[in-house]
Amino acid sequence: MTYVSIFRNKIAGLKVGHLKMGATFLFQARLCLYGLSHSSGIIHQGKMCARTMCTKGIKPGEQKSPPRKTDTTIRQTESFKVRQMPSFPTSVFAAGNAKRTTEMLKRKTALASLEQEDAAGDQPRRRGFKTDGLVAPDRPLSPTEWKKQLEEAPCSPERFDVHMMTLLFKTGAELDIAKSLLTFVALETGTMSYQLLLQYLTLCVKGGHDAEALDCYQIMRGAFPALETGAASLFIKAFSRTQSWREALPILRDMKKVIAPSTRNYSDIIGGALLHGAAAPAWQLYDEVLGEGLTPLPDTWRALFEGGARGGRAEEEEDEGMPPAEYGERLLGVLGYMRDNQVYPERNLADAIKSWFHSLPGHHWRGEWTTVSPKGVCKGCGSELESIQLTPEEYTHLEARVMADIIQGKDVFQKTTAEELESFKAFVKRKPVFDVVVDGLNVANIVKGRQSEMLLAVVCELERQGLTSLVLGRKHMLRPSASWDRRNMGLIQKKAHCFFTENTSEDDPFLLYATLHSGNHCRFLSRDLMRDHKACLPDALTRRLFFKWQRGHQLVIHGTVAQGRRVGFQMISPYDTIVQSTGVSWHVPYDDSADRSSYEVPQSWLCLTNKP
Repeated sequence: MTYVSIFRNKIAGLKVGHLKMGATFLFQARLCLYGLSHSSGIIHQGKMCARTMCTKGIKPGEQKSPPRKTDTTIRQTESFKVRQMPSFPTSVFAAGNAKRTTEMLKRKTALASLEQEDAAGDQPRRRGFKTDGLVAPDRPLSPTEWKKQLEEAPCSPERFDVHMMTLLFKTGAELDIAKSLLTFVALETGTMSYQLLLQYLTLCVKGGHDAEALDCYQIMRGAFPALETGAASLFIKAFSRTQSWREALPILRDMKKVIAPSTRNYSDIIGGALLHGAAAPAWQLYDEVLGEGLTPLPDTWRALFEGGARGGRAEEEEDEGMPPAEYGERLLGVLGYMRDNQVYPERNLADAIKSWFHSLPGHHWRGEWTTVSPKGVCKGCGSELESIQLTPEEYTHLEARVMADIIQGKDVFQKTTAEELESFKAFVKRKPVFDVVVDGLNVANIVKGRQSEMLLAVVCELERQGLTSLVLGRKHMLRPSASWDRRNMGLIQKKAHCFFTENTSEDDPFLLYATLHSGNHCRFLSRDLMRDHKACLPDALTRRLFFKWQRGHQLVIHGTVAQGRRVGFQMISPYDTIVQSTGVSWHVPYDDSADRSSYEVPQSWLCLTNKP
């Protein structure tokens, strides 16, 4: 007699233990997908006129600078020739750059250490694995043998079953061993605790034993008044992998009465529905995910695209399929979501996207894995990608939000004083527009002990290139010391405009204000990645615009600065790394590097072209 029959026979008389509850883009995409237009495109290319360099300041007897322009006219990179290093082709935002930089610094400081080698493959399960004094058997035991284990166990007899089941799960024991333990407990006590069944359920689901998990569901629903979130999630996963996937829907509804389901819960059911050809309920659940403000999992998108490659149906079709045209429209919406939220799919999801395009009837889509040249030209199809520069409307929106949410914020006096802020605004207004705004303290601290020398080298390089620069610093930099040489600081103030804040003020908001106020041509020089300031912005659109603007405007010094040698800067990418479409092609940046940090962008692309 198995534990299931034993427990079902006694379930009516069980003493149940205590339960612990715990839209433009879309139109363009449609044209691209269905071949309605081959002339429209997203990318607009244009050359920019050269700008006139302004003087550093107003001296006695010299003519006053002309009034500054208040508009934000777009100025392309052709008019801005900051010396960038060709030997360092990737920017600070390129995937893997942070790890490469860290490794280089470790080598230079002799702090590199041997990394521990990862064990290849699964470790074999050891006979007699021990933890907390318990020993996990390597075969099913009889009730008599389990009784002996119980008597010899160092733990409390009341907790022996739960501890042992946990141990069986951790050691990857065979399912039959866990079943023999349940049979022993059912014969010995006539009941099984919620915690014991939860551990057994975990073992079943993680091991792919869905039939046993469904048996466990019948027992737990009959014995306990409710299921806590952990058990509900495990049952959702188990049901979703079987033809009984619909049984997961009432579990999801019950869960919503207590707590918001996770994106993993939704993803499991969506995958189960699509696997059995029920596209309509799958998309309904997807809409529910978006409606709750959740971000879908990559597994969800992958299942949707794989379902699209099957025409929205499975081999065993159900009554809730979806016409391929409607399904295709929904998938275009997914690509639009990836674009708007700067989502970079991993390679397996990119494979599913590629397969869906290949499956479209009446079209000849061809996909290939490629990269993009430093000038922003796809090496697969030869088309130019979208510019990294913001449109005038985007620039105006970003400038207003940065002023309201970063520079002033909820309490401007946490970052500066009202008098200092107004003084800086007046200072900027009476100066000519800047080409580069320098985070003086940040740049100077690249070389400890020789800060002023480092800052002077950078300012001299910018002057050599004919650029009008503003150096932002703090007042303590003007006090002569070993780090801040009086002569160097004097030369800096002659070669660049300078503004020194109070020592307690935060200088990043001043840097952002001066850069944005100078126009779209202006760059800023800093190693600070501004992640805290980006987080202050109120919505996803503004944060995306800020990151786009940052990638197109932030200069970072390349390598070390040796005395007597020129200063170089890492390259600024001229194109935007984002899902994009023209009349005859799609370009999807995908993540193929485990080394990419959250603020970095991929360097690999899926190029899709529609050949007649």
